[in-house]
Amino acid sequence: MALQFSVLKTRAITAVFFVAVMLTGLLWNQGTYILLFSVIHFGCWYEYRQLLLKIDPSYAKMNSIHHNSMQLAGWGCMLWGVRDAYRIGEIIVSQLGGSITLAALLLFVVNEWLRNKTYNHRYPLYALGGFLYISVACFCMMLLYGNMQNLVFPGKSPLTMPLLVIAAIWINDTMAYLVGSLIGKTPLSAISPKKTVEGTLGGIVLSVAVITYFGVTRLQLPAGPVIALTTLTTLAGTVGDLLESKLKRMAGVKDSGQIMPGHGGFLDRFDSLLIAATLVGLCFYCWYGM
Repeated sequence: MALQFSVLKTRAITAVFFVAVMLTGLLWNQGTYILLFSVIHFGCWYEYRQLLLKIDPSYAKMNSIHHNSMQLAGWGCMLWGVRDAYRIGEIIVSQLGGSITLAALLLFVVNEWLRNKTYNHRYPLYALGGFLYISVACFCMMLLYGNMQNLVFPGKSPLTMPLLVIAAIWINDTMAYLVGSLIGKTPLSAISPKKTVEGTLGGIVLSVAVITYFGVTRLQLPAGPVIALTTLTTLAGTVGDLLESKLKRMAGVKDSGQIMPGHGGFLDRFDSLLIAATLVGLCFYCWYGM
């Protein structure tokens, strides 16, 4: 197939813009970190709902309170994860998040009860699925910023764990593509025919090796937690990629959205991170925080 330079140019420009926005949000300060994941949270929720509407068109009959209250509860849960008394003026963000979560969940329950005549068990499960899929991941990304890092890597930057997770995903995706292109022969799953076993294993091994080497030699981090974090991230990231591919296949679409020309939508870009953040956040919290 001939190389389409116009497509390549669009993808390159979008990629540069995407990386610039991500790095600014991640590195500027804690406020931009929260803002970045707030945008990711609502962007992923919007595309998740659009996919559900294609999979089950009857879901469109649910009112805006049903569709939006669980999103709002999830965002409140994310803010609740900011556990180090971060403030906006006199407002403690974690307390605000807890209040939003409780109010939005109450609104959701009341709305479901009042709509009992048109009740369908699938609909609240769709909403709960979005909460578990998207909102819990964003909550865990808040936990990883500073809170878990202080327990796992004391004395290091609060961004240590989030950046390790994101770097592991990017390296894994890149290495899996390169290894799969060079020696990949065995399909990994019918859900995503282009993925190969060789590419997947190569991406995981190389990502763990690179992140561990950099973390131990450059950042002076203990090898055990770095290896565990990177392994969990790459394995969960692969599952996240396959899960989103399954949703898109069920919906009959190629991309979850068009927010990033040439790259798709929010779910296309953050599918791996959603599952990886949840697994890493919860596993490390259970091991170190309890």
